[in-house]
Amino acid sequence: MSSPISHPSAWQGTDLYDQNGWDYELKPEDITEIEQALKATQAAPVESITRESFVLPHFGEQLDRIQDSLEQGSGACMIRGLPIGKYTYEQSRRIYWGIAIYIGTPVSQSATGEKIFDVRDTGYLSDDPRSRGPNTAKKLSFHTDRCDVIGFFCWRQALEGGENQLVSSVTLYNEILDRRPDLLKVLMQPFVYKRHTVDSGNQQTYCRQPIFSIYQGHFASSFLRVLIDRADDDPELPNLSELQIEALDYLESLAAEPGLHVTFRQNPGDFLFLNNWVTYHRRTKFIDHEEKERRRCLFRLWLCPPNSRPLDKSFEANFGTVEAGAIRGGINLQKSAVHPPNPA
Repeated sequence: MSSPISHPSAWQGTDLYDQNGWDYELKPEDITEIEQALKATQAAPVESITRESFVLPHFGEQLDRIQDSLEQGSGACMIRGLPIGKYTYEQSRRIYWGIAIYIGTPVSQSATGEKIFDVRDTGYLSDDPRSRGPNTAKKLSFHTDRCDVIGFFCWRQALEGGENQLVSSVTLYNEILDRRPDLLKVLMQPFVYKRHTVDSGNQQTYCRQPIFSIYQGHFASSFLRVLIDRADDDPELPNLSELQIEALDYLESLAAEPGLHVTFRQNPGDFLFLNNWVTYHRRTKFIDHEEKERRRCLFRLWLCPPNSRPLDKSFEANFGTVEAGAIRGGINLQKSAVHPPNPA
């Protein structure tokens, strides 16, 4: 039988706030460096900006520490205090990109190669193939994304709601090991995932991967219930067993326990970075402003840090490669897609 995992990423609820590296408040000198880098790169296409061109002499060192903490520490970090009212929409996206590339390399979030994704309610109908959970105002379930690290930058917040909720998947593993070890065995076996509706560049119709994995001493958890359920509904794919459904339901109910997850709200100008292998995240339902120019909008990036963990071979089909530090994950591009310019 497995043993409980002792690691800074195995936090419970508000204990996250006491973890080293969770919260960083921007200093005046950090903001000065950011604005100097913004000015120096204002003529360059956003996705051509690199660490070498977006120069952050001292704040960059702090971002390197955050990168290390995301892998070796709690797996979550909030950077606060950017005076967002000073910058335009385009400037804010540029600042976000310039900071995030110190954490990792951005990968595609759509079949057309979109790397910076606007999280906002687009009004798509539920049966529209362009519809994704982040593009609605509804409550989302706990999940991970197809990347090593996910980043959110708050540009505008909703009138009400839209709170972030985080839970440590390492803690969930430990709790299930203690309470229902029989279900943990199930969750460490492969589940069938159907290809996402927006993943039209992917030639595979499905893949198999576990919810929990330990490989070469490295923990990893990946979970997106909606794609598991879609596979279960597909008559051409295997159905979930009653025990698998029980295990998934138990995992979600455990993640929702108030003492295990934490709830907070990003304010405009806040950056949130999460290690997807040790955290699940979700968002509460929100009510938006009536005025279009005031409606909720966050920017999202999927990142591959150079210090990422090795993964079990079972994740290769979904993430492309499993080697430590590799560029992996993201959405496969359509063959007809126009590739974004290469970084200078």
